[in-house]
Amino acid sequence: MDPLNLFQEDLPNDLAQSLRTMPRRERLTKLAQELETAEDTILQKIAASTQHSYVDTIEDPLIHYNSLPIRLLTDALMIPIQINEKAQTIELVSNWPPEGTLSDWIYALTQLRPVWKLCTTQKILDQIHDMYGIGSASLENTDLVEADDTIQDEEDEDAAIIRFVNEVIRQALKDRATDIHFEPQRNNLTLRYRIDGHLVPVQVPENLHQFQPAIMARLKVMARLNISERRRPQDGRISFKVDDTTLDIRISTLPTLFGESISLRLLQQQQQTNSVESLGMDADLIAKIEPVLQRPHGIILVTGPTGSGKSTTLNAFMRKIRSPERRIVTVEDPIEYEVTGINQTQINSEIGLNFAQALRHVLRQDPDVIMVGEIRDTETASIAIRASLTGHLVFSSLHTNDAAGALTRLIDMGIEPFLIASSIQLVIAQRLVRRLCPACKQKQAHTAADLQQVIQALEVDPATANQLIELYQASGCEQCQQTGYQGRIGLFEALKMQEDLNALLLARKSAYTIRQTAIEMGMQTLQSCGWQQALKGATSLSEVMRFADDLKKAAKA
Repeated sequence: MDPLNLFQEDLPNDLAQSLRTMPRRERLTKLAQELETAEDTILQKIAASTQHSYVDTIEDPLIHYNSLPIRLLTDALMIPIQINEKAQTIELVSNWPPEGTLSDWIYALTQLRPVWKLCTTQKILDQIHDMYGIGSASLENTDLVEADDTIQDEEDEDAAIIRFVNEVIRQALKDRATDIHFEPQRNNLTLRYRIDGHLVPVQVPENLHQFQPAIMARLKVMARLNISERRRPQDGRISFKVDDTTLDIRISTLPTLFGESISLRLLQQQQQTNSVESLGMDADLIAKIEPVLQRPHGIILVTGPTGSGKSTTLNAFMRKIRSPERRIVTVEDPIEYEVTGINQTQINSEIGLNFAQALRHVLRQDPDVIMVGEIRDTETASIAIRASLTGHLVFSSLHTNDAAGALTRLIDMGIEPFLIASSIQLVIAQRLVRRLCPACKQKQAHTAADLQQVIQALEVDPATANQLIELYQASGCEQCQQTGYQGRIGLFEALKMQEDLNALLLARKSAYTIRQTAIEMGMQTLQSCGWQQALKGATSLSEVMRFADDLKKAAKA
């Protein structure tokens, strides 16, 4: 019986025929998309009309069962779970009932009669990755090429390495990873993704280590690097297309004790549009920022450590203010987002085009708004301040722990306080915390007494803390890959320059004094913002506390 016949009333004939001709492993996902129905609902309907049963979870799979090739398991999307020696049967889980000669192949390879169960596509894919590692089908039974092997053998291995590397990148994109790290150890090659700011180990095939030189060479070829140079670090870039998404991948190689470590930074050239609201800014903060964005001149700084989302915030500001009446020019390293209607310039240190050099030429381009990716030195800071004082609105970033620290950092760079007071309009410090998965987050009640240390660390006024506080914590589900989190959200601290703060700056007071004065004037700190996001259920208290102690120590330093 053709399972598609069960849905013939909901499927046009041409679509049903198209589903029959596509690979078996892809039919369920496509059918679920067309019917706008969950995969488990479809499988339960199929199971009710066939001899196959539906299972919600895959328990105790046969991990070391070698009679079935990994390539076959991957192509057919199936997993062996149990053998009944007495009945001479083998139970397998797949996402679609068997057809054609698939059952015959199973019997020929195992001498056991297959008994089929049905499960959703993603659960089977996740189980295959957990059992055999990513790209295991590509590298299965592929040995290193010896000197007397044929040309065909060499081509087969090259194809296997290409498939493996492509699968690693595709899976990283699917998992929302921002970085991929290939790290050689003494007897193995490890692979890790950075997802939502956290490094996540990736299961790899057991034989991956023997392909280390070939994998490193393949990545270098993709980036047009020197494959014979293993003693010096190299940098390059790769343009990689996945379906309708184009990735701009920045590659960095570094010689280590056991071989070259290679890191890939994944940048999507057509990113999802980021608005100021989507960053996690509340209405009060937006109301404080918007008037400054509309000013014709001055400097707006965004501060924070590497990976805190400064470029994303600056990009959101650019989108907020762009209009046909404004000429906006940016100087970036690298260009992480393409923004229509904005002139974006890429730094190239190899030819001497640094931030300061590029900024000088930008000023000759008659800009209204300038965005400098980062102020790294005194020369860039001086040009940016001069540009703001001559009628330009300037956006840039600095590496400081809090907003007040940006002012004293500029003084340390040699900028006179009166120039800083005249040019700086707004300083925004920020951090990124993981956003709780909306599908599985769980509410938990606490008393103010239970959270006394937390309230103190986050600098929350105890009088404003209710006696019974409801917070959310991470749980874990399929949608968030059992992490309990999905995406990230920003914590912000906006210091708007005023006369009292300018007076402290001119008197060369410490960052701590400036910060305390700003708090007395109503500035919301990063810690306080984190507390508010936890109360809203946007993030967990544990995420906020990861930064709270360090922020408090840095503020007093």
